[in-house]
Amino acid sequence: MRVGLVSDSHGLVEPRLDELFRGCDLILHAGDVVRPAVLEALAGLAPVTAVRGNNDLGPAFDALPELAEVALGELRAILVHELGARGRPLPPVRQALARSGARVVVHGHSHRPAAAVRDGILYVNPGAAGPRRFSLPRAAGLLVVRGRRAEVRLFDLAQAGLPLLQAPLSVEV
Repeated sequence: MRVGLVSDSHGLVEPRLDELFRGCDLILHAGDVVRPAVLEALAGLAPVTAVRGNNDLGPAFDALPELAEVALGELRAILVHELGARGRPLPPVRQALARSGARVVVHGHSHRPAAAVRDGILYVNPGAAGPRRFSLPRAAGLLVVRGRRAEVRLFDLAQAGLPLLQAPLSVEV
């Protein structure tokens, strides 16, 4: 299963996501969509599951949950906008992990692309696909799930050829 990972679009429909997410089975958007046109554009590429971010205000986003549990083949994932400070999950995320047995958490909010395994759980922040802020790269990711193995790649959207921001992380979770 090939899953596109995106967060913090802040209203920008990033055209490079067409290339990156081509052939995806699913796209996960970890919030701060800001404009419904972003989700509409992504839905033209693959089915989309999205959560509400702190900037997703108004009736257009009322139907988006703050947290979603998603089946990724044999794996379960949690999708949430804000994970918590210093990578420590907030209570709703901890409760969802305990209830669901999820082994993957996709989150956003900080705009910092990162992927790491902690306590047997793969945490992925695809970074921000929206307008550049501070010195952080504009980024998005791909998650490939085969059985209980997950491989994540994070890409720099501002550079030609979509180079990787870090070495791919492949783990059995």
